[in-house]
This record gives sequence, C-alpha cells and structure tokens, in this order.
Amino acid sequence: MDSQGPPASTIKSKAGSPQPVASRCIHQDCLSHVGWPQDCQPSCSSRSSCSESTSFLPSRVTGMVLKAFFPTCCTSADSGLLVGRWVPEQSSAVVLAVVHFPFIPIQVKELLAQVQQASRVSLAVLGTWCHRQQESEESLGHFLEGLGAIFSHEPWLQLCRERGSKFWSCKATHQQRPGTPGVSSEDHVMLIFYDQRKVLLSHLHSPTVLPDCQAGDATASAEGLAAIFDTVSRSEVLFCKNQFDEGPVRLSHWQSEGVEASILVELAKQASGPVCLLVACLLSLVSASGSCRLWKLWPLPFIASKLSTCEQLRHRLEHLTLVFSTQKAQSPAQLMRKANMLVSMLLDVALGLTLLSWLHSSNRIGQLANALIPMADHVAEELQHLLQWLMGAPAGLKMNRALDQVLGRFFLYHIHLWISYIHLMSPFIERILWHVGLSACLGLTVALSILSDILALLTFHIYCFYVYGARPKHSPYSAHVCRLYCLKICGLSSLWRLFRGKKWNVLRQRVDSCSYDLDQLFIGTLLFTILVFLLPTTALYYLVFTLLRLLVVTVQGLIHLLVDLINSLPLYSLGLRLCRPYRLAAGVKFHVLEHEAGRPLRLLMQINPLPYSSVVHTYRLPSSGCHPKHSWGSLCRKLFFGELIYPWKQRGDKQD
Repeated sequence: MDSQGPPASTIKSKAGSPQPVASRCIHQDCLSHVGWPQDCQPSCSSRSSCSESTSFLPSRVTGMVLKAFFPTCCTSADSGLLVGRWVPEQSSAVVLAVVHFPFIPIQVKELLAQVQQASRVSLAVLGTWCHRQQESEESLGHFLEGLGAIFSHEPWLQLCRERGSKFWSCKATHQQRPGTPGVSSEDHVMLIFYDQRKVLLSHLHSPTVLPDCQAGDATASAEGLAAIFDTVSRSEVLFCKNQFDEGPVRLSHWQSEGVEASILVELAKQASGPVCLLVACLLSLVSASGSCRLWKLWPLPFIASKLSTCEQLRHRLEHLTLVFSTQKAQSPAQLMRKANMLVSMLLDVALGLTLLSWLHSSNRIGQLANALIPMADHVAEELQHLLQWLMGAPAGLKMNRALDQVLGRFFLYHIHLWISYIHLMSPFIERILWHVGLSACLGLTVALSILSDILALLTFHIYCFYVYGARPKHSPYSAHVCRLYCLKICGLSSLWRLFRGKKWNVLRQRVDSCSYDLDQLFIGTLLFTILVFLLPTTALYYLVFTLLRLLVVTVQGLIHLLVDLINSLPLYSLGLRLCRPYRLAAGVKFHVLEHEAGRPLRLLMQINPLPYSSVVHTYRLPSSGCHPKHSWGSLCRKLFFGELIYPWKQRGDKQD
C-alpha cells in the first residue's frame, strides 16, 4: 500500500495568495542559499526560473537552517516523540517514526538500542510531535517541552500542527550554544515531507554531473542525498512493528496499519531455497559432464567454437548457474542483475514455446521441408547463370579468356558438388527441421542460433567462393593458390615499392629504402604488367562473390543481433521503471507547499526516476558475442585488400 501524502491543507496556499504555491518548485542552486546541499536534480525547466523561486526563500538567515525530513504518513498521527537519525554533516534530521503515549522512557530507549544493533543506524529521540487537532488539552505542549530533559538531544526539535489551521510550527532549540554558555538558542527549521515507502524501496543511483557543476560539488551532493536514503533503507527493521504487535511501545510509520506482504511472495521465498539447491545440483552435473575428456578430442573443440548453438548454450548455462546460486546477493545491483537474467530466460523460453506451437500446427515443418529443396535448386540455377554470364563478356568488358574459363569452371564444379550435397541430405531434412523446432523449448535464442548454423551450412559454397577470392589476415596458408585477388593486390603494392626504391622490412614492420639492380627492375616490370592485366578478371569474380557473401553475413548478423538483444536487454529493470519508477531513483526534486512570513518553509520531496536510456546502460546484461567496432573506412579497406569480414566474433577468439 502506498503511504498517504500531505493533506490538501498543506499543499495549497492560504487564501489570498497571489498564486498557488503547490505549483512552485525549488532549483538545487536556490536551495544552496539556505544551506541545502546540491544533491537534488532540478525540477525547473530552466535556470531562469531560479530567480522566481528565490523570491519565496528568506532573504536573510540569522541563524543556522536545519532540515527536518518528515514522513507524509505521520502527518495525521497522534502526538508523541520523533524518532530518527541526526546527520550532523548535512544539518539534517531524518524522522522515521512517531512514538505515541503512553510510554515508559526506558522502554523507548531499549527499543532504539535493539533497532540500532540490528540496522547499524544510530537512532535517537530527536524531539516532540504535537497534533493539536486531535488533542483537547492545552497543557500537552508544556508536557512535551519537558521531555527534552529526559531524552537529551542537540538540537531538540518541536513540530506542531496547529488546531483549526493549515499552518505548522517548527522549532529547533539548543540548551547550550558554543560561545554563549547558559543561554538557549533557536534555529530556523525547513520542514521537508517525503514518502517513506518510496524512499525505502528505491535504489538511488549516482547522479550525472551537470555541465556547470564541479566534480567535487557533485560528489558531496551525492553523499548528502545518499545519507537520507541509506538511513531509511537500513531502518527497515523498525517498520516491521505495527499497531497489532503486543509490544510496550506504539509507533506510527508507513506500515503502522499492518506489515505489507503477499502470500504468493512469501510462498515463493520459502520454496526458493530447495528449488535453487536442486537446480544447482543438476547444473553441477551438467557442467561435470561437459568437462569430460571425451569432448576435448579433436575436432570437437574446434567445431564447438565455430557453432553459434554451442556458444548460446554455454551462455545460458552461465546464467542459470548465477540465478540459481545459493549465495545471497550482496548488493541491489547484483539482485537486479539476477532478476534481469531470470526474466530474460523466462521470456526466451516463452517465445520458444510459442514458436514450437506454431511450427507443429498445420504441419508447417513438412511444408518448410518440401519448399527447401526447390529453393536450393533455384539458388543453384541462378548461380550457374551468373557464372556463365561472367565467363562471357559481362557488361561488355573484355576479360582474360584463359583465366576466366578456369575460374568459371572451377566455381561451376563447386556448385555441382553443393547440389549433390543438398539432394543427398533431402531425405533427412524434415527430421532435422523437426528436431530444430523441438529445440525451441530451450528458448528462442537457441532456435535462432541453430538457424544461423543451418544457414552457414547451406551457404557453405558461397563462403568457399568468397574465400577463394579473399584471404584470412595473417593466415598460415598465405602461399596457397586461393589467394587470387589478395595475391595480386599484395604483389602490385610490393612491385610499386620496387619502382620507388623501397621495400618492406619484415623484422621492423616498416618501409625502408633499398637499391635494386637492372635485372631486378626488369623482372619487376614484367610481373607488374602481368598482374595488372590479370587483375580485372579476378577483381570481377571477387566483387560478385563478395556481394553474395555480404548478403549472407547480413542475414546472420541480424539473427545474432536479435539473439544478443534477448540475452542482454534488462527487461526486469525496464518493467520496474515503467510500473514503479520510484524504485530506480536518479535524484530528487522539491515542490514548495507553504511559505509565508513567520512560518517555516515546507517542501515536498519527490523522486526523479532514472531515464530509460540510463536504465538500459546501467543494467544491460553481458552478451555471448562481441560485435566488431569497425568504421565504414575500416570495412572498405578490408574489402579492397581482400581481408575476410565477419558479422561478429566470439570473445577470446582471434579474428581469422
């Protein structure tokens, strides 16, 4: 249940005011004039509004200004003692609860000692709270003032909500002011209302440094605001006591009417321990079987490193091991990461089951198997027509006929082998597709990874054509005949350096000067001429099959992007930001509730939620793949020099 906000009488201004003060907001720079740290995000739309907001603040402060954070759920509570924490660094008092009459002082001190031992928060009685709208005795105020002698605290707060009025009175007295012994003094109090439930459940993130703020100021502001949130979150044990407890002390806080709980949540908590233990044992067995020596025999490790399905299964196994770990999360960030992983896996399995039900309805697997063979034959026929076109005079270009015929027949033979391979596998295609569809119960990402591997196998001939025209970078087979295009490019660049009196120094990895004799220059000229005239034929074949390879790479890249999106998107955090935006706090903003001469300034603290972009950036899960960060210039350079390109590469693998 959400805690109640301030009553309407505290939000609206007094009749006759020039404008409703509930719509006014205070900028962080304006609050700094009255001693407030700059730890809140601005709620004004621009800096120009600060000049309007400062007119509502005191023009001159004669004493120190104290901030009293008061929970909105206690605005209608009975009179009693204010229990909370005093933060001397910020001159702030964080009120956590109100202790009601009747009580015994020693019992109140024992309760605070128990809560302090459990929460590690130094709690104390900060002052008194008087709600005169519910009290008929006027002598109650004198009685509350006398409690300062029993519960000594410097300063001693006195908050009072007046009878039949919309105004509040706030005082902070010092019995002994340094430098003036024996003389009591009084400070100004700024009353700030906050929603105790939202502050307790929220997780404050480090605020972004504004362009016009110094880094040191931002750090100090973050520490000041974090102290307020940390006090409320660590005092959760205090909020477990409600009015139905048979304890000697009666409290008012956001759970005074009963502890907020859910039967389903409690049952899930009780069942999570045995379930996590059972799943952890099963995962340990799977990991032990996966580390068997049988799987390390060649070429199984090599094949597993190249298949996207194995990478995705390994990635999901790591997620399952972390989610069902018996170790408790040590921080809210770890808890959020576990929740994001769990929701991501549940969504993945749900989408996979949806795909499975769609494939097995109306015999769609048989329809796909029957359409696959004609589609492969059509692709092979189009490739044959393309090669026959290249073996003639493509676009009116005059090619080297001998080299053109050799390359064309070589690639036609590969297409013939590929067609034979497809027809050989045709009786098993339907059963293969059936098992692929059945694997969707492990998740949509597993089915997509299998689809990517099948696409790589079906287009293996296009990959071979592309490799024949290009070459892997730093490949050990650099002297093989498959270098073709790259061999000509490298040869032309070396011979061009020969004409300029340069050479490539392999040991120093640089170009050095070199003197050549006449025979070397003559042979270099002959080789340069041969390579120049053979380059257009090879470049045309390389261009055609590179475009085909780029088409396949684009499809595989889109599949892997979808898999990484499901793996890394923080769905739980985004859902929390959408439904409970206060749970992910980026800062706070303050709205003026009341400000008149002779009255304390009353503000309402509201939580600024974290932007969606920051949520994704902060809680994004690590993905199984690592996308190459190539610019367009780098990609064009690789295509020009004939280096192999990939849509992705796995972490820890060298790009071949």
